[in-house]
Amino acid sequence: MKHWKRLLSCVLAGSVALALAACGQQSAGGSSAGNQSTDQSADQSREEASSPAAQSTAGSGADTSGTESGAGSGSVLVVYYSATGNTETVAGYIAQATGGDLFEITPAEPYTDDDLNWSGENSRVTREHEDESLRDVELTTTQVENWDSYDTVFIGYPIWWGVAAWPVDGFVEANDFTGKTVIPFCTSSSSGLGESGELLAELAGTGDWQEGQRFRSSVSQEDVNEWVDSLGLSAE
Repeated sequence: MKHWKRLLSCVLAGSVALALAACGQQSAGGSSAGNQSTDQSADQSREEASSPAAQSTAGSGADTSGTESGAGSGSVLVVYYSATGNTETVAGYIAQATGGDLFEITPAEPYTDDDLNWSGENSRVTREHEDESLRDVELTTTQVENWDSYDTVFIGYPIWWGVAAWPVDGFVEANDFTGKTVIPFCTSSSSGLGESGELLAELAGTGDWQEGQRFRSSVSQEDVNEWVDSLGLSAE
């Protein structure tokens, strides 16, 4: 009888041990799965945070409200056409000195270096010089925002064969200069202003056109400022 009791006790003890072992494995497996799930979530969060869209959103501290780029309120406008950059430089000096606004005359088909080959028999400028019907250069726009608000308009250009570069003609013809003082200026390495300003005035038919000024290609800002001062148009 004692023998059977001991045998039964051993069987019960073994069953309890097996049950405890199974529970321990299940618990360990659940913990491992939980840790793996947590790691995957963390990795996913890191990937989302490092994506371009997330970086853009997270790193954007700027105000995203719309901004409006308005035209200047000054009464001076500096209009210019520049083939090689010299006239643009002078126009910038004048705008700084007067506190005026800038407007660039831009051909719809810009002139290339080959087009501006003055000595080339078949270059664009040579053909346009020889055939005036080709000088009607299409511009990207001739309209100036708040045009009526300007009292004084400077018009700058390089000299081509003794006259204003013809892309300027289209702008002058398209606008009404009534009530405005118009001051031409040009850049050239040797040629003077000539009758370029007078010819533009005739083309416009409106406006109070003043005697203009010719600047050498390497003119300094100080020289331009002195001229603006002599006109009584310095912003200072």
